[in-house]
Amino acid sequence: MNQPVAKIALSEPFTGPLPVADPPEDMAVLHLPTGTYDTRAAFAVRGGSFFDVRHFAASAVLIQHPRGDLLIDAGFGADVDRHIALLPWYERAPHQRTSTVSDQLDAAGYDRNRLKGVVLTHAHWDHASGLDTLAGTPLWMNPGELKYAATHPGGKVYRAVSGGHRIREYTFEKRPYLGFESTFDVHGDGSVVIALAGGHTEGSVVVFVALPSGQRYAFIGDLTWQSEGIQRRVERPWLLATIADQDREQLRRGLSRVIALEDRMQIIPSHDLGSYAGLPTLATAY
Repeated sequence: MNQPVAKIALSEPFTGPLPVADPPEDMAVLHLPTGTYDTRAAFAVRGGSFFDVRHFAASAVLIQHPRGDLLIDAGFGADVDRHIALLPWYERAPHQRTSTVSDQLDAAGYDRNRLKGVVLTHAHWDHASGLDTLAGTPLWMNPGELKYAATHPGGKVYRAVSGGHRIREYTFEKRPYLGFESTFDVHGDGSVVIALAGGHTEGSVVVFVALPSGQRYAFIGDLTWQSEGIQRRVERPWLLATIADQDREQLRRGLSRVIALEDRMQIIPSHDLGSYAGLPTLATAY
């Protein structure tokens, strides 16, 4: 007999006014898919089927802003096969690489002088691999994630690809934002706010984006790997959570906060392909 799946505790959906934002009219958000890797749903989200194979997205997102553009994560790099070979055997999975972020920027004729840096939601391989072809682009990292990336086995690929990058260390203010206590307002206009989530890694973050159209996004990294974690209010399977997450209680708190926002903005777990629906790609925008 199947046991019921415990749900993330949630008091009630967020119904108050969203934080004030003044995004510029020419701001935009673009999806840069770089490939996928295969994971069975049973290993991705509690209650998932072993017979359901999920194609985990490995993507970057470009946030265009007149004060300077930022990438959220870097997707797969040109050397992703070598990066996967650095992982423990149980983390390796069949994968399909398309175009790297760097190749997509070049194909679009993008002016690299506009790019202020790469904000990693966290330093795991499938978020950092593409740094190998973005040499010279600054990495925006907070102190907690810098410590994790430098010392934890989960930062091994990051350490292999980050050598040619200058670190732009940002720090959080005690300025609450949608339940998250420590935040950093990138441009000072509320259009891009980085919130410390922790739990998955020491300094893992959620990036909130507000567009002039009124559309809002929450790029939540790996608080959950699939949108079912939001829709069904469940975390990762026990074994995978034990392996993947540093502080499960802190992760639950962060996941609960974004679940409460489900009806107010588009929530995008990094590895759920369907969650990017509606986002234009760089290739279609240029």
